Amino acid sequence: MNLKAKRLAALLTTGAICGTIVAAPKSALPQIQVASAANTYNYVEAMQKSLFFYQVQQSGPLADWNEVSWRADCMMNDYVTGGWFDAGDHIKFALTNAYSSAMLAWGVLEYEQGLKDAGLLDMYRKNLQFSLDFLVGCDLGDEVVYQIGEIGFDHKWWGSAEVYMRKYELMQGETERPYYTTKDSNVTGEMAAALAAGYLVFKDSDPALAKTYLEHAENCFKIADTTRDHKNTPASDDMYPSSHFYDELFWAANWMYKATGEQKYLDLCESDYIPNLGKEDQSTEMKYTWGMCWDDVQQGGTLLYALNTGDATWKEQFRKHLEYWTTGYGGKQINHTPDGLAWLTNWGSLRHATTTAFMAYVAADELFSGTADADKYTQFADTQMNYCFGDNDSKFSYVIGMGDTYPKAWHHRTSSGVWDDQWTMLGEEKEYAHVLYGALVGGPGQSGAFNDKVNSYENTEVAIDYNAGYTAALCAMIQKYGGKQLTNFPPEETPKWDEFFIEAAVNQSSESYTEVKVLATNHSAWPARLIKNLSYRYYFDISEILAAGLTVDDITVRIGYDEYSTTQISKPIQYDGSVYYVEITYPDGTVICPSGQSEHQAELQFRISVPDASKCWDATNDYSFEGLGKSGNECVKTERITMYDSGKLIYGVEPDGTTPDDNPVVTTTSKEDVLLGDVDCNGKVNVQDYVLLKQFMVKKAEITAKGGVNADMNQDRALTVSDCVLLARKLLS
Repeated sequence: MNLKAKRLAALLTTGAICGTIVAAPKSALPQIQVASAANTYNYVEAMQKSLFFYQVQQSGPLADWNEVSWRADCMMNDYVTGGWFDAGDHIKFALTNAYSSAMLAWGVLEYEQGLKDAGLLDMYRKNLQFSLDFLVGCDLGDEVVYQIGEIGFDHKWWGSAEVYMRKYELMQGETERPYYTTKDSNVTGEMAAALAAGYLVFKDSDPALAKTYLEHAENCFKIADTTRDHKNTPASDDMYPSSHFYDELFWAANWMYKATGEQKYLDLCESDYIPNLGKEDQSTEMKYTWGMCWDDVQQGGTLLYALNTGDATWKEQFRKHLEYWTTGYGGKQINHTPDGLAWLTNWGSLRHATTTAFMAYVAADELFSGTADADKYTQFADTQMNYCFGDNDSKFSYVIGMGDTYPKAWHHRTSSGVWDDQWTMLGEEKEYAHVLYGALVGGPGQSGAFNDKVNSYENTEVAIDYNAGYTAALCAMIQKYGGKQLTNFPPEETPKWDEFFIEAAVNQSSESYTEVKVLATNHSAWPARLIKNLSYRYYFDISEILAAGLTVDDITVRIGYDEYSTTQISKPIQYDGSVYYVEITYPDGTVICPSGQSEHQAELQFRISVPDASKCWDATNDYSFEGLGKSGNECVKTERITMYDSGKLIYGVEPDGTTPDDNPVVTTTSKEDVLLGDVDCNGKVNVQDYVLLKQFMVKKAEITAKGGVNADMNQDRALTVSDCVLLARKLLS
């Protein structure tokens, strides 16, 4: 199969699976009884917010159940759409998607009842499926896609996912991001593990979906076991260099055994994988002193192997690991911060502690149930998790949006809402547009110090793998200690600043003309967006022209300085009576885009004039002239030059007092009478409806009141370009 055919197959497979996601109606929000004094915090709230974080990370077409009001579709031309962005950037890695998916799947497999009692099981599964479907798309049969996006570009640009491709096209000249393939065992092994675990999660609730996951798990495992190699992923070496691969084979084989019950997977562990697992330094003793993470899944494999085989030797092997993380074993013990965090390394100290906490819960409940060790390991896990929420000397929550004090300068591009590619202004971090609820930051250094700065990556980075073990541990905490859902989460965000606005000044004005300098700005972040047909209007009164015996035809409109050669300006258009306007249009409005210093704003200078000899021009009665800056160097914000998205007012106040809040509102009707997309009201939804809606948007056609209700695809009671996009998507699907 050639690459083009592989890509088509991948996209079709992913699309088919994504289509099985159905948004369920919101049910009553149950409260779970508190079972222990360990319930210091609301762990159900923490889970709600962690799932919100994963929704923020969605790439491609957003799921219809996505609750993040400030996110929108993006990266629609990726070789495989969907999946989670890796961290605060916009690269997609199969490795970290797979690792994170496997951990989330493990959490629900161990503690499903708690999620069910909390009313979060359905949403948890939806989030997990979003990543698993991406992994299915990355499986090309004889190799896999391991990375989409280029690290070099991604890390030198700071902006929102929704406008990423506009900047990429400007800088790279490409409309599709690069992708990279491999057969390496570390990547394919992680994928096999995640998909096998996904099979177990969905085998009862969605057997057809589960079957698909298992088929791809088997194929990925076959590639991994046949290849038995790594370090053939050069594009990702700067971020995710592989240190070994037998641990991934060990981890994957245990999940394959759990999914299939086939002894051959455990036999492979014994004969081939275990002899090659990591050892303690200068020793033949099996490794027990590191932590579970994307690059080293040996300890997770050890726990699974002990559970799968019931072998006392492996039970003891995993106990060594937990002893190292608690009271010490063999003269070795984990380091600690002064206020009690078990601290392994400066990169993601909290992700290591919380991932170990999850495995401690599982071991306490399954390997050591009823023993003193079980109590010790559970207490350790509680302590490490609660440290994240504020059980530390600073009473500081390391989970964004949890508690009263939490990080303010987390390292995450899209949630920042930055429009000019700069996260600082005069050396200080800018106020972020959004709260990245639920994201677990990297954490403190060994001294306990936390540097709340954007570029302090070790402290403030967020990532899907950081949240993975933490989220799995929350599954255990919910089942053990309860909590309750927040009924008002996520909160509805309102823009913190004008997303679109006009600044203007008078360059020159005389008895025969007015010359104006205008700056049109796009600082959108709710969500960040491109405006394909952006325009603005300058209003003026021609009563004195008419009194002088001239007509509107005697008025000349001319562009002077134009930052973009494609800008168009209209002849005078009558607004009301003697009030006219000229409309400045950017046919490709995407040139004004919140993606960089040279794109977020466009300058234009234009002149409106009458014949010099007439000397009858008077700008003082012009609506848009009032309050403008007195020179080209003194542009001021004005609402009297109004701005439009495909004819819909988005900024300013028209001369009759119309504001953006006065958009035509769709009349309500009974749900039984609504057929979304049936704009012409003929009982069918087809391309004619799309054409009619597009014509209506540019005022070239009329639709009935009922047609307007049917055309309101997002049911926000207003007709906008978003409804056109949603109707097009419905027709394509």
